[in-house]
Amino acid sequence: MSIFHHEGLYRSAGLMMLAHDLKVTICGAGALGGTMADHLARTGFAHITVIDRDRVEERNLSMGPYFRGDIGGLKATILANSIYRAVGTTVEAIAKELTAENAGKMLRGSGLVLDLFVNSIARSAVTGECAKQGIPCLHVGLAGDYAEIIWNREYRVPSAAQDDICDYPLARNLVMMAVAVAGETVMEWLATGLEQSQTVTLRDFAIRPFNN
Repeated sequence: MSIFHHEGLYRSAGLMMLAHDLKVTICGAGALGGTMADHLARTGFAHITVIDRDRVEERNLSMGPYFRGDIGGLKATILANSIYRAVGTTVEAIAKELTAENAGKMLRGSGLVLDLFVNSIARSAVTGECAKQGIPCLHVGLAGDYAEIIWNREYRVPSAAQDDICDYPLARNLVMMAVAVAGETVMEWLATGLEQSQTVTLRDFAIRPFNN
């Protein structure tokens, strides 16, 4: 039985093949990027590249798919190893900084770019290069209890004033919700070609009692 048996029952065989063949580049391997890479690999995406220069810190353990023994290791490399152990998918790990100067080379050949960086300089480089090369690009970001999943044509790079990545509120539930919505947004795009941007807010997410 296939590792992706349950996903295959939910999706069509044709959509699963499109996901398998798509070359996805994930920019960032933090809370969002690491979780997104793990999610896509377990959904059946087989050609994934992860770009991130950072190393795992203790504060990453509650938010991303990392373990205590990973502290100090390169996020991209550890993530690639973890995904291979989980589902046998080989992830290309690029443990380098993406800049405006090297973005062209790093992103070339991508069928889809997912921008999950946490700083405006890197996001700007991704935004500009994807527009230049005509690569579909989906940006996923968080602020407080708000998340946004926005395609490149509508995206505006946030102010660098929000770039203090060590001291800001972040809820794991919002990370998981943003990744789930981004994953469905990608699947919808694969199935229909439509680029539909989304927003998510945590505190007004409604769960109601079940009444028989």
